Amino acid sequence: MDIQIKDQLFIVGGATSGLGKAVAEALIAEGANIIAVARDEEKLKTFQSTAPSQMEIFSGDLSKENSIDELIKIVGDRQLHGILVNAGGPPAKTVLETTLNDWDDAYKNILRWKVALTQAFVQKMMDKKYGRILFLESSSVKQPIENLVLSNSLRLAVIGFAKTFSQEISRSGVTLNIIAPGAHDTPAITRLHVKKSEQTGLPLEQIREEGIKQMPTGALGNAKDFASLAVWLLSPVSKFITGETITVDGGTVKSIFG
Repeated sequence: MDIQIKDQLFIVGGATSGLGKAVAEALIAEGANIIAVARDEEKLKTFQSTAPSQMEIFSGDLSKENSIDELIKIVGDRQLHGILVNAGGPPAKTVLETTLNDWDDAYKNILRWKVALTQAFVQKMMDKKYGRILFLESSSVKQPIENLVLSNSLRLAVIGFAKTFSQEISRSGVTLNIIAPGAHDTPAITRLHVKKSEQTGLPLEQIREEGIKQMPTGALGNAKDFASLAVWLLSPVSKFITGETITVDGGTVKSIFG
């Protein structure tokens, strides 16, 4: 199937690890060009060496306004076709473990910069009458995940923002969607397993095995499978889908509208 993204330009956040890296690799495999964004410059350079003709890199923290300004300069006058809005999540904590500073940080690290990044690029997309913005969030927006109160709470605000904005610009040719992964075999799930191990005193491998047993599919998600859906949503052929939150969680969310 030709998804029509050859030679298109995409910004990919969190491009050196986990689901973000899988999406970046899938875009490259389809012939797209990417600006890979992450904080670790050495990892970015190593990644760039795998596809130097299709990848530019930017080492920065997008929660900082000057980083978004730098990213605008990198894109320049070129048409930007899509953005994977993605970065690492907040620390795993229960409600009583959090401080108000944790909540302030979560607002900055989960919501604020995503609004700023979207506003920075969406007008140029609208001028071209085309664009794809895809937020990589979490299945916690549909069913809270244990020990992730900061993520459970602030990611819902991202959903509200994206849904509202998608309605406001629905005739512009620009779509905004959310992809909500559940447990995948990436470093992010290890972070939760470590937290659970600390709480219970049980070995990390036992926590991992018990978590897999609770998955309806009996296995953690595969990052490459996830990326295939993300790339499709970032392509022209997804033009009739906007404002949607699509869960990719192996059936873990038990809501009818999961």
